[in-house]
Amino acid sequence: MVSTGDAAPTFTATVGTSDHESFDLDDHIGDGPVVLAFFPGAFTPPCTSEMVAFQERVAEFEDAGGTLLGVSADSPFSQGAFREKHGIEFDLVSDTAGDAIRAYGLEIDIADLGLYGVANRAVFVIDDDGEIVYDWVSDDPTNEPDYDAVLDAVESA
Repeated sequence: MVSTGDAAPTFTATVGTSDHESFDLDDHIGDGPVVLAFFPGAFTPPCTSEMVAFQERVAEFEDAGGTLLGVSADSPFSQGAFREKHGIEFDLVSDTAGDAIRAYGLEIDIADLGLYGVANRAVFVIDDDGEIVYDWVSDDPTNEPDYDAVLDAVESA
């Protein structure tokens, strides 16, 4: 698992819309701090709560120069519907192949929900040099991050 001080693993995936736009993390490194918010699954109550909480603070992150990105193993179609239903304006990244999830050491199974190979809930802040300057990985995927601490990390990056 990666942590503060490590070089952030870069990856390619798909933006969570029905347009199937390609996503490359390298395109965002160097344009201000990047927040990668990994979550297990769209439409689950804790994930909805987390993504809505980030959306409620999106202006604060943007004012601090940060880019918010949600990352999950959900399909782009599912993520697009999730964004639309909950008014999420920042990009969600569809990592259906699990490349980013594995690169960050976050792959878990939530058998009770029938979810296998999904992302544990985690947040990483990446600075302009591609270094992880903040990391939080949940010991229980129903927990949410400390949003103020994430914003502080973005403001300090």
